[in-house]
Amino acid sequence: MEQPFIVKPGESISLIGEKKSRSSNHNPDNTGSYNKKDDTKKPLKKLHKELLELQEILYAENKHALLIILQGMDTCGKDGTIRKVMAGINVQGCEVVNFKAPTVDELSRDYLWRVHKSVPPKGKIGIFNRSHYEDVLVVRVHDLVPKSVWKKRYQQINDFERMLVENGTVILKFFLNISKDEQKERLESRINTPSKHWKVNEADFHERTYWDDYMQAYEVVLEKCSTEWAPWYIIPANKKWYRDLVITERIVKTLQDLKMKFPEPNTDVSKLTIV
Repeated sequence: MEQPFIVKPGESISLIGEKKSRSSNHNPDNTGSYNKKDDTKKPLKKLHKELLELQEILYAENKHALLIILQGMDTCGKDGTIRKVMAGINVQGCEVVNFKAPTVDELSRDYLWRVHKSVPPKGKIGIFNRSHYEDVLVVRVHDLVPKSVWKKRYQQINDFERMLVENGTVILKFFLNISKDEQKERLESRINTPSKHWKVNEADFHERTYWDDYMQAYEVVLEKCSTEWAPWYIIPANKKWYRDLVITERIVKTLQDLKMKFPEPNTDVSKLTIV
């Protein structure tokens, strides 16, 4: 079955410039067959109910873990996605990890060390708010390590993710695709809305000046690291309500495809009596 927004292995991706794709899959304004937020409320509510049920089976069966990776430019909506998509699930079975600049201890180890130890155990859902891909994005854009170092990391990441998948971790990777104009509006909203002032981070405004450099870096990530075992999805994210629907649909479909079932009881429940 065709999977919307998936990046096929080896597919050429263009996010900037004259060649920027405006197809339904890569247009950040895309809303599919939906015209407004209200159109998505009913299907999203149904998906949330299914997700809760699937999460319970995931935990009970204890054969798989689900790792969700969220990447994108500042203001793309990673936090909002987590709030909206995971609404209603059992929080005991889900952990969010926010990867910021590595600590001194983390820098003294290989770059995947802090990532590997944060992978969710079987039976649980883990969400990476940013991830190991920062080590081929930020380090490349800001020249933090030599090209000879970060260039090798694409294959290392692919091998790392293959190992996780072969050991029971299902990986979903979402690039939240917003336009530069949309980012401008969201940053302006933070400045002009007092209740959003706490979100204002001067670094976000500085990073915006590197927009084209980041888009080029993301193009390479999407082309080199979308694999059969851990594909990337380019999610139209200018409209938050459509972003939430698309991602929830993909998570639910992925869990359904695992054909999970509740394990058999380890005792004959028909013989149990309550005194």
